[in-house]
Amino acid sequence: MPPIFKALATITAWVLFISGWIFIVWPLLMNIVTGNLVAGPPTWTFYAGMGIGVVSLILAVCAMRLRQKME
Repeated sequence: MPPIFKALATITAWVLFISGWIFIVWPLLMNIVTGNLVAGPPTWTFYAGMGIGVVSLILAVCAMRLRQKME
């Protein structure tokens, strides 16, 4: 395979990995700062952010495995 596919898989994996952590950390920090985690049940945006973050991290692992198989 051409080396450009390996480079694209690497870039995609890093983008998914970084965005996954941002989607997990940002709602968590915002709910801690506003006090939503201790005052009551978190809002739906907390769960949505966590869900998108976990899916993004899973897709990053899949992209890393795809890149590893390209060698």
